[in-house]
Amino acid sequence: MRSTPSVDRSRRTALASVLGLAAAACQAAPTNAAPVATESLSARQQAIVPIAAFAASGDIGRLHAALQRGLDADLSVNELKEILVQVYAYAGFPRSLNALGELMKVLEARRQRGVRDREGPLPSRPAAQGDALLAAGTANQTKLSGAPVRGPLFDFAPAIDEFLKTHLFGDLFERDNLDWQSRELATVGMLAALAGVESQLQAHMRIAMNVGLGAAQLEALCEVLEAQVDAEAARRAREALKRQFAAARAGD
Repeated sequence: MRSTPSVDRSRRTALASVLGLAAAACQAAPTNAAPVATESLSARQQAIVPIAAFAASGDIGRLHAALQRGLDADLSVNELKEILVQVYAYAGFPRSLNALGELMKVLEARRQRGVRDREGPLPSRPAAQGDALLAAGTANQTKLSGAPVRGPLFDFAPAIDEFLKTHLFGDLFERDNLDWQSRELATVGMLAALAGVESQLQAHMRIAMNVGLGAAQLEALCEVLEAQVDAEAARRAREALKRQFAAARAGD
């Protein structure tokens, strides 16, 4: 049975509030406008998950090895920088800075061994400023959530709404040298590695589907967490995915 319009609006409002708190990391590149889901994660996509998880949890020892695997899987240096900068939105500046410092060490060690890693492109354009930045960030946030983000929390603390739109979804998510799917794989990996953010993790499972990641790919993400990170992170991700499937069925 299909839900009524009022129920649909309530669900969208609730989801939008969670998305705002979750601060989803993604960008608005034209090539990402109509992503196509595929059946499995590529080696590059798989490598993103433990890198993001270890950076967010502060496990620098295991991050070192994960960065090596990511570079060997042909993630570029600038893509890795984007992932590790993104960490600050979910785990804070200290974890992001420490992770970037470890990437510097990994790259230097590889250079000394004669390995020349692919740099990859920088963002194609500078971030907008002022009202244009607010407009860009609001559009990115709305596109990811599927509806304008509003709710009592943002009425209570309007500063966080402004910061999300102008800085997070504007300054950061306008950077177009890392695609939306990669950013969402990284975000889910980060949130799965952290306890106490289950509602945001579930929201990002929904966003991951919105950017074209299919059910099989998200199940594969959980398997990567199980094999390369830890069982608890995998459990959290699987539970979030299960709840998202249930919510999607309830909306049909």
